[in-house]
Amino acid sequence: MKVIAVNGSPRKTWNTATLLQKALEGAASQGAETELIHLYDLNFKGCGSCFGCKTKGGNSYGRCAMRDELTPLLQRIEKENCAVILGSPMYFGGVTGEMKSLMERLLFPYLVYSNPPASCCPRKIQTGLIYTMNCPEAFIQQVNYDRYFSQNEGMMARILGACESLYSYDTLQFEDYSKMVADWMDPQKKMQRHREVFPQDCQKAFDMGVRFAQAV
Repeated sequence: MKVIAVNGSPRKTWNTATLLQKALEGAASQGAETELIHLYDLNFKGCGSCFGCKTKGGNSYGRCAMRDELTPLLQRIEKENCAVILGSPMYFGGVTGEMKSLMERLLFPYLVYSNPPASCCPRKIQTGLIYTMNCPEAFIQQVNYDRYFSQNEGMMARILGACESLYSYDTLQFEDYSKMVADWMDPQKKMQRHREVFPQDCQKAFDMGVRFAQAV
């Protein structure tokens, strides 16, 4: 069994990467093989709208026809007996551009334009979504993040299989707030939350990894 975590953040040691690493530690505690992949290390683009994945009798039906450094990861997710956890910070109301591009090319090829719509994914894939964000939990509904999260989880579940999400709110953005123009933030409260609440998020991520290893 294997659990693959994909970091959609440009930072390799910050909040998102830390939670993904904790999830992999949880999976490893159950004997799973683990791997962390940093999307920003790969040279790739989002969906090219070629519709090769929808062409009847085509060589790429049900598969992304594009070929770049993302292709091997997509092939492994499909063929290997693995669970997958995608992690991303929230940038301007959504996941990073790299993570959005991955999700387009991971999900769209399996979506069958039948009536009703169906999935042609050859196996059920246990998936998880980990989000980190500067936004406090109290503002989630106000900025419509709750609907965005629900939509992503629903798409993952319908096209790939079971999906669960983990949210880390009001995270620490900077090591030194005094160097930044961020007057509306309280650096002391940010640091306190990072000390007291972020470890709880890490434990939730660890527990997610345990569940995923047991499900594979």
